[in-house]
Amino acid sequence: MSVITTRRGLLTGLTALSLAAPALARTPPHVVVVGGGFGGVAAARALVRNGLAVTLVEPSPRYVTCPSSNAVIAGLMPISAITFDYEGVRRSGVSVVHDTVVAIEPDARRVALAGGHHLAYDRLVVSAGIGLRFDAIPGYDEAASATIPHAWKAGAQTALLARQLDAMEDGGLVALTVPALPYRCPPGPYERASLIAHYLKTRKPRSKVVILDAKDSFSKQPLFQSAWTKLYPDHLEWVPLAKGGRLEAVDPTARTLRAEAGLFRPAVLNVIPPQTAPALCSATGLTNVSGWCPVDPMTFESTLRPGLHVIGDAAAAGAMPKSAFSAYSQAQVCAQAVTDLLAGRAPVEPRLINVCYSLAAPEYGFSISGVYQPEWDRLVTVPGSDGLSPEDAPPDVRMREAALGRAWYDGMMRALFG
Repeated sequence: MSVITTRRGLLTGLTALSLAAPALARTPPHVVVVGGGFGGVAAARALVRNGLAVTLVEPSPRYVTCPSSNAVIAGLMPISAITFDYEGVRRSGVSVVHDTVVAIEPDARRVALAGGHHLAYDRLVVSAGIGLRFDAIPGYDEAASATIPHAWKAGAQTALLARQLDAMEDGGLVALTVPALPYRCPPGPYERASLIAHYLKTRKPRSKVVILDAKDSFSKQPLFQSAWTKLYPDHLEWVPLAKGGRLEAVDPTARTLRAEAGLFRPAVLNVIPPQTAPALCSATGLTNVSGWCPVDPMTFESTLRPGLHVIGDAAAAGAMPKSAFSAYSQAQVCAQAVTDLLAGRAPVEPRLINVCYSLAAPEYGFSISGVYQPEWDRLVTVPGSDGLSPEDAPPDVRMREAALGRAWYDGMMRALFG
């Protein structure tokens, strides 16, 4: 190609190029999203709506939701009711790749897949969920979880715990252990214990569930404890930290638990271990000493790795809890921020919401909600925005909140996977 050296020639060349430009297709920026859960799918779909090219990388061809998995464990619905494929995500315009990201290469702006391929990106969104700390409890490692389920990642573990409850003889003890914060879905263990107690009360009335807790307080505590007093006085016991509830060790061979309160020999053991960001995040340098990923609350861009965004459970999101709705809300903010940054625009200050419904029984529900905004380097609760269901609500209000929780779930799944 010759070099244009005269002003006349330069103008002629620029004019010709400008006339030809409309015929050239502009390639939109490419965003890779890692993880196909609530946050990842919501981010991918929002980015596509904003006109970007998006590839979602998720190992499993089917997604089993943690929300409503406690109802599966308690025999209230089949696991098929909380299992979804990615065909609706593909129809929305997202390219879905079922593979595992084994490495993120920020300098090369690409990810390496287990299948041997690489995907280049202009921006990367990581929504990879949690990592379970199998090094935190003596005796409880990943091998032990094959017979003593945690069921804190929905799917095979959910089905295993449900089968063990079904096989337990009437009169057996169920023990559920709860770690210290932070962990995925703060009220989740207490909903699980409640629905297990409902299962025992209706099907195995001589049985009981005990909660061994590493805390003295927990999310929605007055509402749960009021429900337990009304519904399960003989079927549920909570042992807080102050009374020796912290788990010290597990013996998977003898199937026993040792807590500060003593030795327990339950028929069914459900150990929820402490949690951290996934190994992929720490390997990429996205985590700090807390084990979680610090982010800019305006954009969810990593404060440690520019160009990489982290949403959902792995993010250190200040006052915002690790919940499915939080991940969804963060995805909307992150997707708009990524779009703005790629277009050279300054992102606007966001507000995010979270609403979390819990069941104490199939027709007994309540909720907690909050609105969050950036304050310096973290998200804080907007004063006066947090809400909790009233403690003295009549049964029809509890039934209505249970129905609202089901409607929220159904609507969210249509929006994400429909």
